[in-house]
Amino acid sequence: MGFGLFKKKKEPSLLTPPLGMGREDIRTQSSICTGETLVGFLEPKTNRLLQAVVVRNETDLADYYRSYGYEPPRQN
Repeated sequence: MGFGLFKKKKEPSLLTPPLGMGREDIRTQSSICTGETLVGFLEPKTNRLLQAVVVRNETDLADYYRSYGYEPPRQN
């Protein structure tokens, strides 16, 4: 009777960044042709974005940071 009313809310699971990478490795890249912007972890050896996703607005960028447990950068 009513024991399920006070269940703990499940915390959203955080994603795991690539091995050896952290918040300081997150970068954005924009296409010169389409203007499409991607955010991901920049691999310095190949200069490629790992675990990249499309960013359409500032909210998408903040959500990307939060999905890995990082605080998003401050907006000016």
